[in-house]
Amino acid sequence: MIDWTEDELKRIGNADELQIQTTRLDGTLRKPVTIWTVRVGRELFIRSYRGRASSWFRGALKNNHGRIQAGGVSKAVTFNEVSDPGINDQIDTAYKTKYGRMGAAYVNTMVSADIRAATIKIIPL
Repeated sequence: MIDWTEDELKRIGNADELQIQTTRLDGTLRKPVTIWTVRVGRELFIRSYRGRASSWFRGALKNNHGRIQAGGVSKAVTFNEVSDPGINDQIDTAYKTKYGRMGAAYVNTMVSADIRAATIKIIPL
């Protein structure tokens, strides 16, 4: 298994936004979507603001592969759905800390039960 380098973690973790492209079944990349990302320890996580119905989220679960770009890092990745309440609590804290300045309306949405159910861990290839 490949791990993130400390430089990648810092650059991606400090970036306000991340571009995600999920892979179609034929191997081509879909159009990039801009989302928020957070770092918890040596792991990176994303959530779908529109919940599980979001097309990028469904694509990430369907084929599990894609590419991300943030903080000057471009990386092929896999996506794993997160369901552990303990790590989701840590992810909530990370969203509140990193994006609190964006306003309660946005952050409260990102830590709501529906959105927590649309959490993905990004794993480098």
